[in-house]
Amino acid sequence: MKARPFAYTRVSSLEAAIAAYAACEGEARYLAGGQSLLAALNLRLDAPDLLIDIAHVDALRGVERIGDELRIGALTRHAEVLASPLIAEHAPLLTKAAAFVAHPAIRNKGTMGGSLALADPASEFPACMLALNARLEIVSATGLRVVSADDFFKDLYETALEPGEILSAIRIPIFTAGQRFTFDELARRRGDYAIVGLAAQGAFTGERIDSIRLAFFSVAATPVRARAAEDVLRGKALDSAVIVEAQAALDADLEPSDDVHVSGASRLHLAKVMLKRSLLALQKQGGSLT
Repeated sequence: MKARPFAYTRVSSLEAAIAAYAACEGEARYLAGGQSLLAALNLRLDAPDLLIDIAHVDALRGVERIGDELRIGALTRHAEVLASPLIAEHAPLLTKAAAFVAHPAIRNKGTMGGSLALADPASEFPACMLALNARLEIVSATGLRVVSADDFFKDLYETALEPGEILSAIRIPIFTAGQRFTFDELARRRGDYAIVGLAAQGAFTGERIDSIRLAFFSVAATPVRARAAEDVLRGKALDSAVIVEAQAALDADLEPSDDVHVSGASRLHLAKVMLKRSLLALQKQGGSLT
């Protein structure tokens, strides 16, 4: 199939992008990397009247440390996330997760902002935002607002973004001494969408878990914090009994449904297996970045 006819404009500033959206008399979409949008156009799952190309907006680029946060521009490509020394130092969970995203051809074009704005429930980066306690910058005609990752993902392909708004950057608390992280996913083939995945980061004092965020993906309409399991783990050292208790707590956290690939019961079982594997990985780190 081919996309329905549409108008196209390329802009070089956020102001121009927002103005073009407001001036469109029909449906408009912002185009960044296009790895999901162009496929949807060709399948006629989306049929806007106007595409606004924001790929050349310099204000959406760049990775920098600002105080105790790392700020990542929304146009940062997946491949740049994988290669960035700043991200590797200050948000190493993202570096590890980026290696699981699709294939090199897609990573070379796909953008961080595009992935988060699409909010595919099987995507790696939305879950990482929850695990990292990220904040997302959103720009509109009325100015800038900042939304926590916990409040950003609303439902299947639905986020806190309002019509005409642009996700401009991501702010992540910098990785500090005493923190540990892990990322894992199970897929039929490397690069396929995950059957189940988990992004986790926690703060430790010795072997005691002071705080931890467990974010599962491909288990629901959005990435999901396993809050009951987090409560089990908080304040305790990782041992076999605590891990079993945390696995059991997933019954309260996750309610995967059946789909054409796997049953909900199977997906919940796999999530428990992945949780144990990830907690053992955190246990082995001992405060290192291995």
